[in-house]
Order: sequence, then structure tokens, then C-alpha cells
Amino acid sequence: MRSVIKVKRSSTCVMVDRACVLIACILIAVSAQATFAQVGLRAGPVVGHVDMRSARIWIQTWAEANVRITYRDNIVGKGLSTRTIRTRAEDGNCLTFDLDSIEPGRKYEYHVIVDNVLDSTPTPTTFTSRPIWKYRGNTLPPLTIAVGSCNYVNQEGYERYDSTGREQGYGSEHEIFYAIKGANPDAMIWLGDNTYLREPDWNSRSGMIKRYSHTRALTESRALFSSVPNYATWDDHDYGPNDSDRSWWGKKDALEIFRLFWPNPSFGVMDKPGVTTSFELVDVQFFLLDDRYYRSSNDRKDGDRTILGEHQIQWLIDALASSTATFRVIVVGSQFLTDNLRKECFSRIPEERERIIELITENKIPGVLFVTGDIHAAELSKLDRSGTYPLYDFTSSSLTAGSNKDIANQSNKYRVPGTEYGGHNFGLISVSGDKGARVLTLRIMDKDGKAVWKREIGERELR
Repeated sequence: MRSVIKVKRSSTCVMVDRACVLIACILIAVSAQATFAQVGLRAGPVVGHVDMRSARIWIQTWAEANVRITYRDNIVGKGLSTRTIRTRAEDGNCLTFDLDSIEPGRKYEYHVIVDNVLDSTPTPTTFTSRPIWKYRGNTLPPLTIAVGSCNYVNQEGYERYDSTGREQGYGSEHEIFYAIKGANPDAMIWLGDNTYLREPDWNSRSGMIKRYSHTRALTESRALFSSVPNYATWDDHDYGPNDSDRSWWGKKDALEIFRLFWPNPSFGVMDKPGVTTSFELVDVQFFLLDDRYYRSSNDRKDGDRTILGEHQIQWLIDALASSTATFRVIVVGSQFLTDNLRKECFSRIPEERERIIELITENKIPGVLFVTGDIHAAELSKLDRSGTYPLYDFTSSSLTAGSNKDIANQSNKYRVPGTEYGGHNFGLISVSGDKGARVLTLRIMDKDGKAVWKREIGERELR
């Protein structure tokens, strides 16, 4: 016969049990909420290179996931989809999709599907493919391109400290990205220092990914990224430490991370690595140069002193000479026309700058304009050349990083009077007019989207 032992539980034990159950429920709820928060997109989508029959879209998920993109145009309305690809943790869960069923001159709406769930992106997810315009009369489509450099997004716990020990962020006025989107550009070109790697970031591949991820997730820039084609070159701060050059031991990782985060049309030229690329928008061709991967030390006194490297110079002159574009825009992080050494401009190696100018002149290449960043201020520089048209350097900086308020007191013998501006800014390059009479309009805009100054350059002035 079995004995049954009855145990009388005290009210205290019951209370403890209930408390344990309550704590367990709270932990489960918090865990579920955390899990839910880590599902879907961490950043993006980002519209990259868009052409007449293809488009590139970048995304980043919180964790490894199966992703595809669906899209349809505004004419046929037929639903299309990319194949499903899985993000990988070792790649920062970043993916770039190639939409290969695009038709020219149509507006597309697209959606990101993560693990078979439609991502609820809070910003418009659209793009317009490039129109067919050649051989269709003298009326050419107008064009507006936004440009800007030096984008710093603060990150608590990683910033500089002032003399009182208080953390000081370096970035501010991120609402400038609303102003850029409000200008309705056909594309945005990032001129370098698009994110700022810091000491905790640049010494490891994972640190670079974390810093890029933090910058890319900025709320204010999401609408610009999700509905405007974005192109980028780099400068020292998104390449490595301040003033870093070809000796930087982390350059291969830096290039890999740049490729993971920017959906450019291509990377590197002449079978050499780098971020150099080119693309066309109507009758304007852009040449994005790499001023870091092959750059010699600023302090080198002998031997191979260069910013671009010989292969890149040869490619540039070939590509400029072969181009049939009305305007040929050279984009590079370092300022091209200035005699001021305050930043890492081409005046640090003037012999290379003079050689590039001579090659443009000798090959009678028309329509060349330089677009640069880096100096945390805006200005327009002009070099008059005997027997041919002047060269201009349109500099826009900075977007959100610290501002160079003293720019008016800093020398630059090439500066067009009245074009210096030390506040946060972005540039607009607009092209309008009929074939043979195109007009290039350059504007510097403040953080609220108001014009600071404007200059017009006729097509004939650059021939």
C-alpha cells in the first residue's frame, strides 16, 4: 500500500512561484520583441545604377534571410521578380540585386520581400529608367544631378570628447537629405567621405561594416536612397584613416566593403582594383575617379609621386577622348583646382595636375568639368587656358560633417569671387536646352534647399 505525503505550501512559496512565472513571461516577451525587431531590413533599399534596360537595388537585412525584389512599370504593369538570394552575415547581410527586365523611359515601383514577407518600407520605392534620346530630334531631356561630400552620422559611445569630458558628435543638420530629395534630382553623386571610419572601425573588416551600416541606416537619408539613383566615389575617411594612401594595409578590405555597400555600375578599370567607374545620363558622361588606392604619401619626396596612378590617367584620357557627350564631368574626392594646401588637393602633386590638363588640351577634348569635395566648404574654381576654353572645378562640401566657416579667408587664386560658402551644402548640376545649345547650370544649395549662388555655362563656352 502506497503512502501519500501531502506537502502544504506556504503563501510565500506561492508568491515566489507567481513572481518567477511573471519574470519568465516578461523575458519571453522581451525576447520575442527583440527577435521581431531584428527581422526584415536593417537599411535600404538603395537605388543604384539605373540604365535603359537594367537597374541595381541594394538592401541590408538584420540577420541572414532569403530576399527577392518584385517590380512593375507604369505602362504594362506586368509583375516581375528577381531570383531569391540569401544574405550572409560575413557580408554584413548586404545584397545588390540586378533588375534585368527593365524597359527604357518607364517609372517602376518595386518592393523588397524578406523571408516571404513584404517589407513595409516607410519611404517611396520607385525609380525611372533612362529614356532613349539619341537620334530623336534636337529636343533633349532636361537633367538635374545632386552632388555632395562629407557625411558624418554620430554614434553614441564612439565620438570625440571635449575638454570637460563630454562626448561631442561631429555630424549635424541631417535634414539636408530631405532638401536634396525635395530638389527632385535625376541622380545623386556622393563625392567621397560618404561615411567616416574612426579608430574603432578602420582596423578591422567587421569594424568597417559596422560603421558603414550605422551611417546607411540614417532615417533622414532613406527617401533619397529608396527613390533616386545613387553613385559614389570615395575619399580618405571612407577608405581608411585620415589622409590614408596606397600604403594603407587595410585597403583591400576597404574596397570590399565599399563594393558591398554601393551599387555602382562597376569597380576599377584597366584590370586593376579600385572604385573608378563611368556612366551616362542623357548627353552628360560622368567619370568617377579613385584618389586613394594608388595615391602616394603626401610626404614622399622622390620616385612615383601620384594621386591617380598612371593606369587611371591613361584610362581617363582615353575615355574622355572617346566620349561623345556634350559635357564630360570628372568626379574626384580631392579638389583639383586650388593652390591652397589646407586639404589633400591636387596642388600637393602639381606635376600630375599639370599633366592631366596638358593631356586634355593636347587631345582637344571639349566639355570637361571637374566636380570635387573634401574641403568642408563650397566654391567654384576657374582656370583660364590660352587658346581654348577654361576649366572649372565645382566643389561641394560638407553635407553633415563639420563646416569650414573660414573659407572666405583661405586663399585660392582660382576661386570665382562670391562662390565661397562655409555652411552645410549640396550642389545641383542642371542641363537644359536643345541639342547644340545646351546650358549647364551650377548651384550651391544650403541645408534647407535654398540657393546660395548660381552660375550658368553655355555648351559653346566649353569648346
